[in-house]
Amino acid sequence: VQLQASGGGLVQAGGSLRLSCAASGRTFSNYVMGWFRQAPEKEREFVAAIRWSGGSTYYADSVKGRFTISRDNAKNTVYLQMNSLKPEDTAVYYCATKGGSYYAISPYEYDYWGQGTLVTVSS
Repeated sequence: VQLQASGGGLVQAGGSLRLSCAASGRTFSNYVMGWFRQAPEKEREFVAAIRWSGGSTYYADSVKGRFTISRDNAKNTVYLQMNSLKPEDTAVYYCATKGGSYYAISPYEYDYWGQGTLVTVSS
């Protein structure tokens, strides 16, 4: 399994970015895709997750109402639309995937990881 994250960059507070995660290497019908982030000197934290099959979603409270996770099954790609960005959203964002339909918020439960993409939100 390979995951390729992209779309990070520098944006002003209140702005938007869309991250992409292209997945390859297997069929993901019974998998969950998650987005995590890690700020400097902080632990990696859960952001959002989506089931490949059915598309139901789950969000961390800190991003609920501002971020939207979605997927394009035909492209094997998951997106994270980030709106109303805040300086505290600054982090390296990672996509990850795990088997099954359970929304895990611990990064240790995810089997495969992308390389990360940096999001910087200036005040």
